[in-house]
Amino acid sequence: MKFDVITIFPEFFAGPFHYGIVRRAREAGLIDIRVHDLRQFAHDRHKTVDDRPFGGGEGMVFKPEPMFEAVETILSDTAPRNPTAVGSPKPPDGTAVVLLSASGKIFVQEMAERFAKLERMVLLCGRYEGVDERVAEHLATDEVSIGDFVLSGGELAAAMVVDAVTRLLPGALGNEASSLHESFSSSSSLSPSRSSAAQVESQVPHAQSNAHVSDRSLGGARATLEYPHYTRPADFRGYSVPEVLLSGNHEEIRRWRQRVALEKTRRNRPDLLSPAK
Repeated sequence: MKFDVITIFPEFFAGPFHYGIVRRAREAGLIDIRVHDLRQFAHDRHKTVDDRPFGGGEGMVFKPEPMFEAVETILSDTAPRNPTAVGSPKPPDGTAVVLLSASGKIFVQEMAERFAKLERMVLLCGRYEGVDERVAEHLATDEVSIGDFVLSGGELAAAMVVDAVTRLLPGALGNEASSLHESFSSSSSLSPSRSSAAQVESQVPHAQSNAHVSDRSLGGARATLEYPHYTRPADFRGYSVPEVLLSGNHEEIRRWRQRVALEKTRRNRPDLLSPAK
C-alpha cells in the first residue's frame, strides 16, 4: 500500500515512520511512504501556502492552489493540470485523499479497516487556522478528525492514521489474529457503541490544522463544528467563495457562519447535537 503525506514540515516524519510496526512494514515492502513538502507546489517568490480568510477572523488559512496541485501531481504520471482548469479530476479507484480536519468524521476502527482495503492514501496535513473549504468539498474524498481537541497541525494525526491502517494490512503484525480482537475491531464482541463520541478512544482534530470543535453551544447541544473557511482566489476552477463573505456585512457573515456550521455538524458530527448527559 502507498501512503503520500503532504505537509509543510516533512522533517517531522523522520521519527514516527521509522519505528515499530510501520518501520517493519516498510522494510518488508508492505507499504511505501512518501512525504511531500507542500511549499514545493507554491510558485511565488516566498513559497506562500496560506492567506487571510474572507470575511475576517483570526489566523491564516491554507490556500487551495498548492493543495490541489500537490495531490494532482502526486497522483499523475505526467505534469499537473493547468492551474486555471475548472474542477478537479476524481482520484483513481482504490485511492483516498484524506484531509485531517476537526470538522471531519471521527476516525474509528471501521474507517481504518475501510482504508486498509485501498491501494493508496494521500494525507493532507493542515496548519494555522484551517484549510480552504474547497479542499474539503472538491479535492478530499474523506474529511477525518481524530478527536475533539486541538493540535498544532495535522502531522501527528496523519502518523496515527498511517499506523492504524498499516497494522491491519496482511503480514504487518506477523500474527494475523492479533488485530481481530482488539478494542474497536469490528470483529470484536467487545467493540463499544459508536453512538457517543465520549466512548471513542484515542481521538484528535482537524488537519489538525488548529481548526477545532467550536465552543459555541446550540440549545441543549454540546457544540457545533467550526464554520468553513475560504481565502483567495475568490473564484478557483469554477468554485466560488460564498458571496456573503465578500459583502462586508458582518452581521450577515455571522449568521451565515452560524448556519453552515450547524449544517456541517448535522452532516459530519450529529452526535454533537445531542444534549449533553
